[in-house]
Amino acid sequence: MRSNRIFAVALSLLSATFVFGQQPPPDGKTTGPGVQAPSDAKEPEVLAGCKTPPPARGGGRGPARGAGGGRGPAGPAEAKAVTISAIPGVIAAGVQWSQVWDTTGNNADGIIATKDGGILLAQNNNSKILKLDKNGKTTVAYDNLNTSGAVSMNSKGKLLANNRGLRANIEELTPKRQNFANTYNGDSFDCIGGVLNDLTADSKGGAYFTMGGLYYANPQGVVTKYGENLNTNGIILSRDEKTLFVTNGGRLMAFDVGADGALTNQREFARWEGGGGDGSAVDSEGRIYVTTGQGIQVISPDGKVLGLVPTRRNVITCAFSGKNKKTLYAVEWDPSNGGHDYIVSIPMLSQGFKGRAK
Repeated sequence: MRSNRIFAVALSLLSATFVFGQQPPPDGKTTGPGVQAPSDAKEPEVLAGCKTPPPARGGGRGPARGAGGGRGPAGPAEAKAVTISAIPGVIAAGVQWSQVWDTTGNNADGIIATKDGGILLAQNNNSKILKLDKNGKTTVAYDNLNTSGAVSMNSKGKLLANNRGLRANIEELTPKRQNFANTYNGDSFDCIGGVLNDLTADSKGGAYFTMGGLYYANPQGVVTKYGENLNTNGIILSRDEKTLFVTNGGRLMAFDVGADGALTNQREFARWEGGGGDGSAVDSEGRIYVTTGQGIQVISPDGKVLGLVPTRRNVITCAFSGKNKKTLYAVEWDPSNGGHDYIVSIPMLSQGFKGRAK
């Protein structure tokens, strides 16, 4: 999901394990659920059946998004102190992040809001979708996934999840649990190469997703690729679903969305300093929030970078939830010692978009 600045590329080369696939889980597994496809010992067997093999490792597969093997530059093991500056209409000066929940391993990403003020989160190693309620208590919402990543729900309640394990697919969880999409041009998703990253579901019943490039699975699960010279990661639809935003390194790209879901008019919408973008969200006023290594970039509806909400660690995804959707949740990631995720929250002046979960 993105194209990084030279510094970020250098860092990623120094930590290639995180760029092209996670380290094996602490239990030593080398295959099966909980192991991302590029790290699975059986991946060569699957790729041998591709009509169109993926690019060689390191040549265009694109880094994996925050939930898996490529959560950006490694953050500090200890949380750093941050000072929040005011962004008018968005956040007040001096407010602080609160830690809501934490977990070991690679087990929190792709968060979206629930109607009761909590969030759903994907667990990569555990292959589950958890619900985290407003009091910080977790319950299993869905299990038996395949290295689950980002989740997305459209305005009509259709819930989808990315499965990043071998034989990757987008799985429909509601209203009916079933495969939604798993092939592109007659090949399995594995033949695209890399890791299935982020997704955003539309009201038509389809979903846009990133896997190095940019793709759309229509309501029947038929996949089309869009865009040129993209190295994508985070992805989100505008409130009216007329514009699709996708990260491309330290830039945010925009596309016009047609009535049939087709994308046109690729253009640079915004750019910022400080590294590539990851998960994204929108608010009730149409502002876009993009997670980066430094924190969350806030971008106006006309593409102006309004400011940064700094975070204590590298941050990989965010979503509005809580009472009146005026709390911003985020997932901070520490890759040391097998990985650790921290779900944090902060009060906002802005309000999340209520027309869909995210």
